[in-house]
Amino acid sequence: MASARRRNNETSLDECQSSSKLPRNDKSHIAALILARGGSKGIPLKNIKMLAGVPLIGWVLRAAVDSGMFDSVWVSTDHAEIKKVAEAWGAQVHQRSPEVSRDSTSSLETIQEFLKYHNEVDIVCNIQATSPCLHPFDVREALKKITEDGYDSVFSVVRRHQFRWKEVDELSDEKTKALNLDPANRPRRQDWPGELCENGSFYFTTKDLINTGHLQGGKSIYYEMLPEFSVDIDGDIDWPVAEQRVLRYGYPGKVVRLLFCNVSACLAEGINALSSNTRNTSAIHMLQEKQVEVILLTSSNDAVAQSLADKLQKRTGCQVMKVGKKPQNNLEEVMKNKSLDWKHVAFMGFDQADEKLLKLAGLSAVPGDAPELASKAAKYICHLSRGSGAVWDFAEHIFLHKPMAKP
Repeated sequence: MASARRRNNETSLDECQSSSKLPRNDKSHIAALILARGGSKGIPLKNIKMLAGVPLIGWVLRAAVDSGMFDSVWVSTDHAEIKKVAEAWGAQVHQRSPEVSRDSTSSLETIQEFLKYHNEVDIVCNIQATSPCLHPFDVREALKKITEDGYDSVFSVVRRHQFRWKEVDELSDEKTKALNLDPANRPRRQDWPGELCENGSFYFTTKDLINTGHLQGGKSIYYEMLPEFSVDIDGDIDWPVAEQRVLRYGYPGKVVRLLFCNVSACLAEGINALSSNTRNTSAIHMLQEKQVEVILLTSSNDAVAQSLADKLQKRTGCQVMKVGKKPQNNLEEVMKNKSLDWKHVAFMGFDQADEKLLKLAGLSAVPGDAPELASKAAKYICHLSRGSGAVWDFAEHIFLHKPMAKP
């Protein structure tokens, strides 16, 4: 990830535009602004449609709030239902006027109206509601370009490896031609750096530059995001694909402080599974060292799982808990006592009975040999099977997310 970000480079989108000269200091008010109009030609109220169990706009609001970089987080909308969802996810709401709520209204016009009523704002980060894989670390790194390096505008891009050809009228005699390659010397993908394309995730701009009528310009620079985080929903056809992407790459929240692990599903391939494989027990020790509590789940009618859990408890000191026919109630009682909600919790299961919990947890996983229904509900599918190190695999995935999820 670091190598991708080192490819950021200064651009000169319009050298004739002067720098906004905004003094960079701790007193600058930095606002995140998500534009979420109620009208949509493609999907009605798309901005609050549920995507992988979260309203679409909730994904970017969670990333913005958890980044800890903004003095205020706003949603500009003309719709009462969007207003309710925005406030539930920690945003303030700017009631946009009918004049900037038309299909033909530009983002620039809407942002200018926002600034007219919120003159205290010095820097605006326009975050696109339809970019659900935005993470706090990208927001932080991009903002530094303005607050520390003195740029006037920063926008997100993604590297694409696609060869482009000129479009021609089939009825004409004109022949198509390559726009970004020499067909006689067609490069291999690994030998071609590709091209940078805007991905629309965010645009940081100073107020002074916006007031001159530009979202990009002055001293400008791009910020390169990785392809897996560059998801843009633009119509019904993209929704199922986006849901799978966001389950894998979306920002899950401030996780993980607690892991619930279904013993019979994840650790047991037989009575000797624990004694023959120490990777899972080592994984639990690793999680505990990182201040992630582990609770093993068993049911009263599974004597084998209980025996394995008892052995594991002696080795690791983690708690073993019996759950009933409605395990969600048992787990939520534990969470309530620990002042946690689902975004702080990871869950590892295996079969259809675990489907709901896999969807609820901030991070969730199944072993590589899990049934299809459980695999679709999980946010991560381990490369290893149960009893062969699946818990170790998931622990490493949790460690990957912990630095991303720092507030």
